Amino acid sequence: MSTGAYLHCFLGVSGREWRRFVQQRTRFFSALVRPLLWLVVFAAGFRAVLGISIMAPYGTYIVYEVYITPGLCCMILLFNGMQGSLSMVYDREMGSMKVLLMSPLSRPFLLLCKVLAISLVSLVQVYAFLAIAWWYGIRPPALGLITALPALLLVALMLSTLGLVLANAIRQLENFAGVMNFVIFPLFFLSSALYPLWKMQEAGPWLYWLCSYNPFTHGVELVRFALYEQLAVGALLWCLGLTGLFGLIAAATFNLQRGQGL
Repeated sequence: MSTGAYLHCFLGVSGREWRRFVQQRTRFFSALVRPLLWLVVFAAGFRAVLGISIMAPYGTYIVYEVYITPGLCCMILLFNGMQGSLSMVYDREMGSMKVLLMSPLSRPFLLLCKVLAISLVSLVQVYAFLAIAWWYGIRPPALGLITALPALLLVALMLSTLGLVLANAIRQLENFAGVMNFVIFPLFFLSSALYPLWKMQEAGPWLYWLCSYNPFTHGVELVRFALYEQLAVGALLWCLGLTGLFGLIAAATFNLQRGQGL
């Protein structure tokens, strides 16, 4: 296979995702409304209750809105990753997945095109949210908006591959919404997106343990440090390892489904 064939495949898959994104304008606005409600309403209510001490990567005391912004960025990536996986279940139900399977290119490469396309669409929504948050007064270093880009892309890939693992395991479209909620909410709430891990440790060791081993926690911390021009090495290694693991599982189960006639 020539390089042009791989590029043509990627452009075709990503172009379909972008057209779907443009045609579904409510998807863009709903992706922004959800984190903005948390930023404006939820954070305002918790600002006086939950004080944030000096902690890395922040060099001084911060307001609660500043703390939860990286978590809300990852919330967008999480919901979009799961929504992108929902589109894969829909394609399988409608039969268009068979067209993709007719490609002579390898199945892992097809999955890579899918998750990368979903991730790039998610990044547009994250930076739109960061632009509104900047206007609202949440202003990380300008250079941090650039250093956060590879971190956001890696986290988007991790969550998208996790979504594909779920999509491969679910045979019917109507079952996906329930499973998606069962995954999204524990991932989000049992993480450092809303509260620092040391506060979770004060609440109980079992809760702290769950949050520490939550993949979403490491994604949030990677983005949090990157926004302030720092590298969280532990979080980076976790995200790289989990992305590879989820990708291998997704590729294996995708091929298995093909053998079952999908």
